[in-house]
Amino acid sequence: MRRREARELLLRVLYQHEFVDTPLDELLAEANPGGQYQYIERVFSGIIACQEEIDKLIAEHTLGWRFERLAVIDRNILRLGVFELLYIPEIPPEVAINEAIELCKKYGTDNAQLFVNGILDHLWKENQNTNKSLDAPV
Repeated sequence: MRRREARELLLRVLYQHEFVDTPLDELLAEANPGGQYQYIERVFSGIIACQEEIDKLIAEHTLGWRFERLAVIDRNILRLGVFELLYIPEIPPEVAINEAIELCKKYGTDNAQLFVNGILDHLWKENQNTNKSLDAPV
């Protein structure tokens, strides 16, 4: 499995987790993440552990739109993008943003790619200006 496919699998798992609090291994029971299991586990666990902080960051940048009103799929694409962007320094910011946009093109709602791109780009620039690094708990 390639990293892009792992992101798609992660998105499905995050989406399912919105509705049923199920352990990751059960959510992956029918999938074969192969060599990407460690990445999937790291990102999934990190998003769950940091979800309150990630959601707060997203909500601060959804001007004129309440976070709760975001489509579930778009919200999870943003969570994945924010986590990769701010918590995994070995993933180049451009890659994190581009991969989130590609997920939007394939799975997001209308105009999601513009919305997601704007939020992630703004968060990236803010992070560069403050030069702060966020530590993931995993």
